[in-house]
Amino acid sequence: MSEADGQVLDYDVVVIGAGPAGENVAGRCADHGMSTAIVERELVGGECSYWGCIPSKTLLRPGDALAATRRVPGAREAVQGAIDLGQVFARRDYMTSDWHDDGQLPWLASELIVLHRGNGRLAGERRVDVSGSDGAMLSLRARTAVVLATGTRAALPPVPGLDGVGPWTNREATETHAVPRRLLVLGGGAVGCEMAQCFRRLGSQEVTVLEGAQRLLAREEPFAGDEVRVAFEAEGIRVLLGAQLTSVRRDDSGAVVARLGDGSEVVGDEILVATGRVPATASLGLDKVGLEPGRYVEVDDTLRATGVAGGWLYAVGDCNGLALLTHMGKYQARIAGDVIAGKDARDRASRDVVTRVTFTDPQVCAVGPNEAQARERGIDVRVVRFPTGDVSGASTQGEGIRGTSQILVDESRRVIVGATFTGPATQELLHSATVAIAGRMPVDILWHAVPSFPTVSEVWLRLLEAYGL
Repeated sequence: MSEADGQVLDYDVVVIGAGPAGENVAGRCADHGMSTAIVERELVGGECSYWGCIPSKTLLRPGDALAATRRVPGAREAVQGAIDLGQVFARRDYMTSDWHDDGQLPWLASELIVLHRGNGRLAGERRVDVSGSDGAMLSLRARTAVVLATGTRAALPPVPGLDGVGPWTNREATETHAVPRRLLVLGGGAVGCEMAQCFRRLGSQEVTVLEGAQRLLAREEPFAGDEVRVAFEAEGIRVLLGAQLTSVRRDDSGAVVARLGDGSEVVGDEILVATGRVPATASLGLDKVGLEPGRYVEVDDTLRATGVAGGWLYAVGDCNGLALLTHMGKYQARIAGDVIAGKDARDRASRDVVTRVTFTDPQVCAVGPNEAQARERGIDVRVVRFPTGDVSGASTQGEGIRGTSQILVDESRRVIVGATFTGPATQELLHSATVAIAGRMPVDILWHAVPSFPTVSEVWLRLLEAYGL
């Protein structure tokens, strides 16, 4: 670190964590005229930029493009040869800037945000201590607010032998320059499903997904997980549901051998663990302000940490546990920045209007609660579905376009509270549903939002017709 040991620097706002949420709250505060510092122990840009959304979607794209082309008669005949892995990995390296953050720094400078590299830790009220990799110490004082934006890290379940086989997490999977011949994927959530299909399409000969629940994507509508499973099996991806892992080891050949609860074994060259995330808060000094280290930081609708006197501590993004998604963290950051600046702002989305996309083929795109969650909340919902592929716009995209479009209508208010779309490249349908839900638009008004023809958006017309309009 460039600062002298023991130096104390004062700012209006101090942010710990320079991922998307941290960058956005720092930028918002700077735009409001507040002096702002940001502390980062790894790379400016965070998990999403280097080990999450950006590299994973870059690796998924070649397989998606080929699958889309092969659905189109005349175009599929032009597809020859195998995927060029060298080009794929080169593109991924470009998109991650070869895991250097030099390109992020000019923006911080343009916003007059001061970057301190090192581990940030709360040292008391409005106080953050920073320890650099060289052992230098620095203390930062915040006149107005401290914001936690430290995100999460991959969770490893307590399976005997798992930590000794060198398991992959999302980081190893998105950094790799080699495609394993055989890949075991532990966990059938969004990360597990995306990476299973990604590596199968990039050339893994055997991919096996081990999911403890009775369906994939257990947090989404049941039909979504079923459709993804059917697509996986058609591509040669083995899906084992209700699979309980009891031990893992590497045999004499170096292969990973996973034993299941029924006594059977499955073998791979690598095992990717995608069983969830835990908050990266264990070393933040939360105990110094009366909070429990290693837990999500609970916040109110202004993103202030609850249980901390004075209202000076905020938490945005994954570390507060509300919605572990980059775009939701960035949204929360903008809200928090406005609140810190004295504006009357509230988070109205992180509990009820959470958008999410699983970039498998078929994609699973959803916003708001699923049916079961809505009913648990006491909402009298009517479920309306229509086949995504049964509109003319889908047919023009090629053959075999399938999927399901669903809306949940709160019958008492005649407004949509949740929506799910499955099918190839359905992500662009999602924002219209998000606007309708966030705006509390009655279906009688939505009926007059006419979708253009021939587009897949025509499914909105069919859904509202199915509702009875």
